[in-house]
Amino acid sequence: MNTRAAIRVRGVEKSYEQLHVLRGVDFEVERGSIFALLGSNGAGKTTLVKILATLLKPDAGTASVDGFEVTTEAANVRESISLTGQFAAVDEILSGRENLALVARLRHLKNPGQIADELLTRFSLTDAGNRKVSTYSGGMRRRLDIAMSLIGNPPVVFLDEPTTGLDPQARLEVWQAVKELAAGGTTVLLTTQYLEEAEQLADRIAILHEGRIIVDGTLAELKQLLPPAKVEYVEKQPTLEEVFLSIVGADALAGADRKDPR
Repeated sequence: MNTRAAIRVRGVEKSYEQLHVLRGVDFEVERGSIFALLGSNGAGKTTLVKILATLLKPDAGTASVDGFEVTTEAANVRESISLTGQFAAVDEILSGRENLALVARLRHLKNPGQIADELLTRFSLTDAGNRKVSTYSGGMRRRLDIAMSLIGNPPVVFLDEPTTGLDPQARLEVWQAVKELAAGGTTVLLTTQYLEEAEQLADRIAILHEGRIIVDGTLAELKQLLPPAKVEYVEKQPTLEEVFLSIVGADALAGADRKDPR
C-alpha cells in the first residue's frame, strides 16, 4: 500500500434502499497530487465525496483521509479537509474580503484581515476585494469559494464539479487556481463530468461507472488502453471554445477580474 497516499478507499459500498450507488470502490490518492474522479450523472461521485468528508457513512468498506479513518476518526478528518460543492457558497451581500475574514474568524484564527488579504492576492482578487460578491463574475465567485476553503490550510481539498455552469473563461480561471493548489502541496480530489477538465488538471484519473472504478491511471496509461493511433492527414478545424477565446482575447481574460459584470 502506498505510504504517501493522502486518501485510501477500499471496498466502499453505499446503497439507498434498493439503489446500489457504490458497489466496492477502491483507489488511492498520492499527497500533493490532483486526482480526477470521472463519471456521468448518477455514477456515485458526490456520494463518495460525502463519505470521504464524513457527511455519509459507508455500508461497507474502509476509507481514510490524511491518515484518519472516516468512520472512527471523523473529527480528525474534518480538521484535515475542505469541501467545495457544485455551487459557490459565498455571501453576496458581503465583499470578497469580508467573506474570507468571516470564515477565518469562525475558525478562530488570528489576524483574519491579513489572512483575507493574502488569499485575495493568491487568487488574483485584490482589486475586487472590497466589492460586494454580487458584482463578481462566475469565475471570480468560484475562485473566492476555493480561497475560502483554504482558510486554515487543510492538506486535502475536495472539489465537487467546481466548474459546473461556468463559461469558458471562468473555467480557465478555476483550472489555474486548482493547479496552484497542487503546486503548493495541497492534495486535490476533483469530481467532474468534463473529460477535458480531467485531461488538463489531473495527475491520475479514475472512471466511476455503475458504482465501481473501472479504470484508474495516468492519462498516458489510459490512452494505452486503446489501439495505437493511426496517422492520418486531415484538416483540423478549431473548436468553438478556441474560437470564443480567440475572439474574446487574452486581454479580456486577464482583465476579467477588473470588470463589473452587471
